[in-house]
Amino acid sequence: MNQAGDRLKVALCTREYPPEVYGGAGVHVEYLAKELSKHVALTVHCQGADRPTAVAHQPWDRLENDNPALQTISTGLSMVAAMGDVDLVHSHTWYANMAGHLTSLLYGIPHVLTVHSLEPLRPWKAEQLGGGYALSSWCERDAVENAAAVIAVSNGMKADVLSTYPSVNPDKVRVIHNGIDAQQYAPDPDTEVLERCGVDPHRPNVVFVGRITRQKGVPVLLRAAAQLDPEVQLVLCAGQPDTPELALEVTDLVNNLRATRSGVIWIEGMLDRHEVIQLLSHATAFVCPSLYEPLGIVNLEAMACGTAVVA
Repeated sequence: MNQAGDRLKVALCTREYPPEVYGGAGVHVEYLAKELSKHVALTVHCQGADRPTAVAHQPWDRLENDNPALQTISTGLSMVAAMGDVDLVHSHTWYANMAGHLTSLLYGIPHVLTVHSLEPLRPWKAEQLGGGYALSSWCERDAVENAAAVIAVSNGMKADVLSTYPSVNPDKVRVIHNGIDAQQYAPDPDTEVLERCGVDPHRPNVVFVGRITRQKGVPVLLRAAAQLDPEVQLVLCAGQPDTPELALEVTDLVNNLRATRSGVIWIEGMLDRHEVIQLLSHATAFVCPSLYEPLGIVNLEAMACGTAVVA
């Protein structure tokens, strides 16, 4: 309850929200919003297309062809203008952290921030954002250092926050681990999705599910896959490359691998959740080759489906 005795009004700021979910942070926010709305008056502010379950914000038209970091900042300003009447603002990832920080400055509203990763620990983002990487790092730093409270998704993430931003008071950083819905993520005995995607359910297979980014380590996996036993299939459920250059690199690596062995299956479009569950359920192992992963939700999803994880 707020001071007036009403339900606490909370604004949740995020880049990703269903149906536009690209990674673990989007999954985190989806389930958080579902549970949090049972206890507070919750409004979700997200980026992207309009949807009935959230207030969607778009970048300024005049920035359509400019740096993605500038577009993100303009979207954040739109969020700030819409959040002046809440009791608390809670932001996720640098894409929304500045919106939470400016809302706190402008309206005197407490800002809680969940850290899913840290920009200074992802230098390869400069390949995607160019000079915008300096802007994303600045947005995150100011927001983290000035937030009323910081939530880290793992103990390792908390340690990274305190070492990367030493001015942050350790007492304001709390760990709330990532989690999943174990009722939803459970072994699926069906094999229809595997067969449709060209995966032989009778042969062992190693599965990767994720975006094509430097952080996720897809090129590393593809180079290492040359050492797999010929009987083992490699299944990549991977799309949404960060840059055209990375897309070309991954395509070349896949083609080179296919030239030397069979059983290399690349599912370029992201699958629905129930389809991913089936892939995970029948994997001999799920592989997480990430160069940086504070607490990968997909690893938890694979474990819940009864699959061993190599990370």
